[in-house]
Order: sequence, then C-alpha cells, then structure tokens
Amino acid sequence: MSKLVLKNVARRYGAVEAVADFSLELVPGEFVSLLGPSGCGKTTTLRMIAGFVPPSAGTIEMDGQQISSPSNVVPPEKRRMSMIFQSYAIWPNMTVGENVGFGLQVRKLSRGEIDRRVDAILDVVQMRNLKGRYPAELSGGQQQRVALARAIVVEPEVLLLDEPLSNLDANLREEMRFEIRRLHDEFKITTVYVTHDQSEAMVTSDRIVVMNHGRIEQVDAPHKLYARPRSRFVAGFIGRTNFLEGTREGSDIRFDGFSAAAARLEGASGNGALLYSLRPQAVGLSGQKPNGGALAVESEISGRSYLGEYWDYQVRPLGAAKPVRVSTGPNVVFEVGSRVWLEIDPAAMVRVE
Repeated sequence: MSKLVLKNVARRYGAVEAVADFSLELVPGEFVSLLGPSGCGKTTTLRMIAGFVPPSAGTIEMDGQQISSPSNVVPPEKRRMSMIFQSYAIWPNMTVGENVGFGLQVRKLSRGEIDRRVDAILDVVQMRNLKGRYPAELSGGQQQRVALARAIVVEPEVLLLDEPLSNLDANLREEMRFEIRRLHDEFKITTVYVTHDQSEAMVTSDRIVVMNHGRIEQVDAPHKLYARPRSRFVAGFIGRTNFLEGTREGSDIRFDGFSAAAARLEGASGNGALLYSLRPQAVGLSGQKPNGGALAVESEISGRSYLGEYWDYQVRPLGAAKPVRVSTGPNVVFEVGSRVWLEIDPAAMVRVE
C-alpha cells in the first residue's frame, strides 16, 4: 500500500491557480523532493500535505485514509507528521535538550523515556555534547541539526521539510544535504522535501518532482531526470545544457553548424522543427579530428571559463551563429581562437518538447 497519495490536488487563490491537477504516490520510506523555481507551487503543495492549507480540489490520503479534501481537513497535529521550516523555529529560551524533548513532553511520555530518546537522537545527530546549550550559542548548522532531531524524535510517519537549508552558507548546505540523507537512510521515514536547489534534490532524493507554474513537469529518479528530460523546462532547470534546434533536410537533420542522419537521432520523425538537449559533459573536445562513430564538427573556441574542477568552453562550429558549451577536465586546455573538433554522439542528444 502507498504511504501518501495525492489525487488531482489543486489550490486556488481567487483567479490564481497555485497548484493544478497534482497527482503523486509515495511508497513507505521513500524520499521525494518537490523541485522548482519560486512561485511554482511546491510550498503550497507541502502545506496541503501538512494540513495547514485545504485543497480547492482533489484529495490527499495517508495509509489509505483520506486526510484532506475541499470539505474536510484532518488537523496538522493529528496527522502523525513532523515539519521542519526554513526558519527552524527552535525556541530560544530552551536548551538543545529541552527543544528536542518538547514534542515528547506534549505526548506526556515519562521523564525517563524522554531523556532516553532525547539522548539517543542527539547521539545520532552528533549533538549530545551540546545538550545544555541555548540556540544563540549554536551555529546555523547546529541549529538545523536540533530542528532535525526534534522532528525525528517523535517518530513521525511522514517528515516534511520546507527549504530547510536556504539560510546556511554554501559549505554548510553541502554538508547538511548528506546529513539529511544519512538520517533518512537510518530511520526510513517517508519524506517530502521542498527546494529550489537542484543539487540538494539530486543528493537527497529517491525521486524528484519537477514543478512549473503549479503543475508537474516530470517525476523521475535524479539520474533519469538529468539524462532523459522530457521537456525544455526540465532540461534547462536540471543542470546545464545546450538546446539544439533542427530541421529536416532529406534524410538528415540540419542544426546550426552541422548535420546528423535522422536515423541516428531519437524522435526525428516528421517534418516540423525539432529541439534537442545536449549536456556539456557529453561533448568531446579535441585538437585532432576524432575517428569513430561520433559526429566530428570543426569549430573554434570563442570563450572559456576556468572553474577549478573543469573548464567551461564556448565552442562555435564553423559557420554557426551560436556556440556550444562544452565541459572538459581541468587539464584539457585550449586558447580562445583555437581551431578544435567537437565530438558529438547522436545518442547523447535527447529530444525535448
């Protein structure tokens, strides 16, 4: 049985449709991220799951029982869920231990049981030695660990996270991504995670729901979203890509600066305009004309940026109007103006709508 099911859920604010026809099923223990730009409806969807906002249409079920509909919403405190907000919402007048144990006190557990469970979860998040400190004495990352511990210690059946890392600096965000995934792997709590950061979603998630203008664009595992995007929006939002527009010329598809046999490209049927996504990492770059089955396109380096772990080149095929972005290792060095060869595998070109 599915743990959480959203069926044709919508939320309207007057004439504005914040979420439209949203359907999704989560299996027990699954980690799913809602990913998209600001205003795409992901936080509204999370708040409907939490019970803070009623749906305008559709239903939400948990363990086969309906918990939300336009006419009836089970209150948040009766949903067996925990939610972590962007601001953490830990109480400044309570110590770390008191913050973490607050939910257990509300549930009227014994003092001994509260202490045991608080100490156990603080060990898991590596905060036991800071049990007696107050939030003002903690770093941002430590405060986030306290919020995670407080949410998990009550043993929720569903954990909801609303952009929990957005207030942290870049290094802490990267650290906490792995920490959140580690805690999920340990406790196996069904989790819904809202973020606009595709790196966070890629690291933490079993599946990612890409949203745009209140609707689902694609739901897939992270590697499938990256390798096989179905729309222009998904291809552009998940990582970097080149969009190549083509038109049929006999048995070939003509792109800006090169052609490829239609038989070697996916979805190349028909006579209309075609659009393909080609990742910069999927393009080879060489000073010599390559041999083999890939397309060899004589080009010129029109720009470059060194980013430490890789070079980001802008490479314009001879006679083309626009350059192709190519990522290479840090030791593949070409000067601007150099003549080079692009090596393009037609199998790496993904048709998008």
